[in-house]
Amino acid sequence: YREIFETLDARNFPHLWRIWNYIPDIHGDEAGLERYRQFNVGRQQAFDAARRPIDASPAASALGTRGGLFSVAFIAGRAAPRRIENPRQISAYDYPSQYGPRSPAFARAAIVGDAHHHMLFVSGTASIVGHETVHTDDVAAQTCESVANIAALLEQANAALRPALSLQDLTYRVYIRHAQHAPLVRQVLNALLNAPARALYVQADICRTDLLVEIEAFATAPTTQRP
Repeated sequence: YREIFETLDARNFPHLWRIWNYIPDIHGDEAGLERYRQFNVGRQQAFDAARRPIDASPAASALGTRGGLFSVAFIAGRAAPRRIENPRQISAYDYPSQYGPRSPAFARAAIVGDAHHHMLFVSGTASIVGHETVHTDDVAAQTCESVANIAALLEQANAALRPALSLQDLTYRVYIRHAQHAPLVRQVLNALLNAPARALYVQADICRTDLLVEIEAFATAPTTQRP
């Protein structure tokens, strides 16, 4: 992350819009601390060193991989994004200490616009209300709760978007912990949208061991003047 911030500053692309973190063995234990929690410590240290406030974090996802190296992909630009939080959830950077010595650093969603289009980036979204996982061991119910959280984010985002976006307008990437759950998750998502979702389904470990599914989304919309 320090290298990313140095690169963005050098090239005058100061604003991170969206970031993806891929962490091998994300739940593995090293020196008594889960790897995902270690990652959150390092990420916040890098934000602090770059004098970037945690509450100005980009939209993000963090997924576990079966192997390989830790890798990060990102989109950045010169325009500042508008960050969106979910009224159904505590902001990730305000999570209590039970989730590790440093909180995750990401916004629930972000909007970036120019003279022609808005882009909406929805972070990895799971079955979390407040700060707690709900519907443990029920992948269908977790999928429903994840979509409810995305709908809440979309309601907040639509205050800045004209025309407004619907759930059917989004393109989804769905991360599923257990591959055998993919048909059920697809069925539930299509039912909630009342149409076949534009979605890519990927097997991955989710950041909490009690989460079975995580959904991120993206959309573009033409920029029009608000009435």
